[in-house]
Amino acid sequence: MENLAQIILLLGVAVVVVVSFQRLHFPTSLGYLLVGLILGPYTIGPTVYVPEFEALAEFGVVFLLFTIGLSFSLPQLHALRHQVLGLGTGQVVFTTLLVAVAAWLAGLPAPVAFVMGAVFAQSSTTIIANLLAEQGEENSQHGRLGVAMSVFQDVTAVPFLVIIPVLSVSLALDVLAGSLGWALVKAVFAFALVLIAGRWLLRPLFHFIAEHRSSEMFTLTVLLVALLAAWTTNNLGLSLTFGGFLAGMVLGETEFRHQVETSIRPFRDVLLGLFFIGIGMRFDPLAALHIWYWAVLGALFILMSKTLIVGLLMRRIGVESQVAWRTGLLLSVGGEFGLALVAIALDASVITSNLGQILIASVLLSMVAGAILIHFNGRIVSWLIKIPVPVADIPELDVPERQVVIGGYGRVGHTIAVLLHSSGVPFVVFDADPKRVAQGRIDGFQVFYGDIADAELLSSIHADRASLVVFTIDQPDKTLQALTWLRQKCPQVPVIARAQDLETSSRLLAAGATHAYPETIEASLRLGATALQILRVPHDNIDTVIQEVRDWGYKSVLEEKAEK
Repeated sequence: MENLAQIILLLGVAVVVVVSFQRLHFPTSLGYLLVGLILGPYTIGPTVYVPEFEALAEFGVVFLLFTIGLSFSLPQLHALRHQVLGLGTGQVVFTTLLVAVAAWLAGLPAPVAFVMGAVFAQSSTTIIANLLAEQGEENSQHGRLGVAMSVFQDVTAVPFLVIIPVLSVSLALDVLAGSLGWALVKAVFAFALVLIAGRWLLRPLFHFIAEHRSSEMFTLTVLLVALLAAWTTNNLGLSLTFGGFLAGMVLGETEFRHQVETSIRPFRDVLLGLFFIGIGMRFDPLAALHIWYWAVLGALFILMSKTLIVGLLMRRIGVESQVAWRTGLLLSVGGEFGLALVAIALDASVITSNLGQILIASVLLSMVAGAILIHFNGRIVSWLIKIPVPVADIPELDVPERQVVIGGYGRVGHTIAVLLHSSGVPFVVFDADPKRVAQGRIDGFQVFYGDIADAELLSSIHADRASLVVFTIDQPDKTLQALTWLRQKCPQVPVIARAQDLETSSRLLAAGATHAYPETIEASLRLGATALQILRVPHDNIDTVIQEVRDWGYKSVLEEKAEK
């Protein structure tokens, strides 16, 4: 274990730096870049060099594209085909062309100019989403458009993953065109292969694995599918990341999507962190002293070109000036995926090391400056178009209604789902039994495979945005586990829980449940109420008596628990 000391050093520095960035509310990706800079060969101090890390780090981007694919299945892409799809594609295409043409006119070869355009076209979804949430603008019109377009940029980056490695084949235009055409044919073939395999094999495979109720087996299967798809596209002469994206798209159409994302997230975050550490190690601060003017010019080009292109595109389709230009400022920031494209271009020898340094520095500067523009986007636009400064961003009235989250699709969960559906209340259900999930889908409900007690799942589905969480599972320990997480992370969300008896009810109430009705008592009360109705006791009196008995029963148990 000759590299153990270096691994420990790397992990120790990463923990300190990333925790500090999280406390300061800075993007963790910048923290990993700083770790790479600190431990890289171009700075004073210890240098970490573990060759195996480079191979592992590449899979961080594979898993990143895999999770992006989960969020952009074919039906979802079809649903976004209008405003966001058109705007997102237009922004990426026009930014890439503008930067590429400018670089080409400046004397750079066409493939190199294309890489520059692709890098400059990317924006940081992490920075945009985090800053908007901190400023309370995530539900504003410009906030929703900005986040949607930045997420869609990640999808448009997939063709770049196919094209950039091919650019190193030859600089001759005819050879390059032939290589790109052949790469496109292989990409279509890979898409069809993964799509057919996914439709016929993946769903039955995950049903079979889920029936064993083993989280380890489920995670191993997710890793197998992602890496197998990456291996397939790699053998076709395409990138590993393209295969990961295709596998994610296919699984995004299944009921296992949320649990798949939950299972892959720890691997993705750690390996992606290693990837950004690797990029940080490539950056030479001393070299930046000689190229700083090019880096500043590149950062300004990133900020200005995307602001203008997005603003003009949105004005073209009739969006009001303030929203259009505020959205443009949001998307002006450089992106982590731009850094990933730089690394891919360097590995493929499409660009030189010196140009790579300029691009990395330009993107980093634009991320810092762009964060400032996002923070003051309202004031900047108000000053530019001479309108009063908005006091606050009022959420739009067409924000989709928050859903109810139901944990469990057994007898009780099914009943609640039917009641909510009959009342027109939107909801989503999670169950760890694939047979129940299949039945829920047959019933026509949004039922997904997943363990509702898994904190990662609750986080990935944004349980903090739910209007109500209902636990119907007959497993008190799992309910308590999930309830504890909800009370810590989102205490504002009301929770109703199923309980077997009064003792379990008291434990759930003590843990923070809004209501926890024991089945035995409630069944008895229901029978008693029916008996009183048959005896023609007035309904108001029945309701009063039932509530008094219910309160007395719960209170007696709680007092008994307190005495103990």
